[in-house]
Amino acid sequence: MTAFALLGTVQVTLIATITVITVALPVVQRDLHVDDAGMVLVTSAYGLAFGGLLLLGGRLADSLGRRRLFVTGMAVFGLASAAAGLAPWLGMLQIARFAQGVGAALTAPAAMALVGAVFPDPHRRGRAMAMWGVLSGAGATLGTVLSGVVITWVSWRWVFLAPVVISAVAAPAATRLFPADGPPVRGRIDWLGAMLSTAGLVALIYGLHYSGWMAFGGVALLVLFGLAERRSSAPLTPLPFLGRRALPLIAVTACAGAMATGFYLLSLYLQEVRGLSALQTSAAFLLPAPAVLASGSLAGRLMARLTIHRVLAIGLVTAAAGLSLLSLLDMPYAGLVVFPLGAGLTFSAATLATLRDVREDQAGLAGGLLNTAMEIGPPLGLTVLVSLATAYSPHPASGYAFALRVAAIALLVTALFAARMRRAE
Repeated sequence: MTAFALLGTVQVTLIATITVITVALPVVQRDLHVDDAGMVLVTSAYGLAFGGLLLLGGRLADSLGRRRLFVTGMAVFGLASAAAGLAPWLGMLQIARFAQGVGAALTAPAAMALVGAVFPDPHRRGRAMAMWGVLSGAGATLGTVLSGVVITWVSWRWVFLAPVVISAVAAPAATRLFPADGPPVRGRIDWLGAMLSTAGLVALIYGLHYSGWMAFGGVALLVLFGLAERRSSAPLTPLPFLGRRALPLIAVTACAGAMATGFYLLSLYLQEVRGLSALQTSAAFLLPAPAVLASGSLAGRLMARLTIHRVLAIGLVTAAAGLSLLSLLDMPYAGLVVFPLGAGLTFSAATLATLRDVREDQAGLAGGLLNTAMEIGPPLGLTVLVSLATAYSPHPASGYAFALRVAAIALLVTALFAARMRRAE
């Protein structure tokens, strides 16, 4: 259990590092004396590197060794976190955030693959992966809460202390807790595919935030990546492997996008319309914590009785109900409990569906795909839903509520496909 606790803490930290800077951005901007344009890469650099390099990170974990890549990624992540906290000017902070993302992309797929080494028994591994599925939601919530607390009491630079400490503990502990890797497997990396997928994902994630043309270019590069994979004798991501896992990956993307957008819109509403402080807003986001923690245990019990896709459908429907409750912005607190419960069930079921029947030499790739879906969801959800909110009404409350209802409908449609898959199991 110590080994799993270490891996889970690392996963929560990697996801929390995405959101931990968000609430602190105005303070960072004033401290470093930069304009809005200068803050763009501070916001996006971590996610760009993390999301863009995950597929390559997964393949490297399978080829070079999971423990080896985990230790390397943690070292890069920790050093970059220290550099971000000490950054005296904007350029160094941007570079440090990008380097954090590189370390995270190496670490996350290796960490997920190492769960199999910790739990060789299939039943115990299934329960562990059900719990793993809720860690991303827990990390996103923790990052938002931690950011508000830190900037209320001390300098924004302290938000990077936790990643430094976790890295300093995790890297040396991994050499004692996990079995040693065998010799690296040479000649198995599809470097053309790696370059196309990385460039395509980086362009897509950045473009969804800031540039429609960049997003279009990212899609074009990913199409080229798919064509190259069909012709490759040793593809980075075999297309049949991806196709069999398309539905759970879509569910993760949709739910992650709904979570990021829902929490973003609610945070704006509570601060700009209701007049709450950053600390009060962070306190409101403590409400999801019990539901997130409970969802992992509940998912394990449900999947002992039901098919994975049925649990996935239940999770999506519950999350959609939670979004509908969140859309009642004057009283969103029931939604802050129901939605995370559904999201946790969705992430747990999707994680098991993605990792089901995965060969030992493809565990890192499966972890990379799952984390990539998690990374694409937030910028996609924010781009589409915030635009819908703005177009629907100039009044924030009305536009935000409409966007949350649209997200709920999207989750319900995904749940219908999951229910159809359940009949085919």
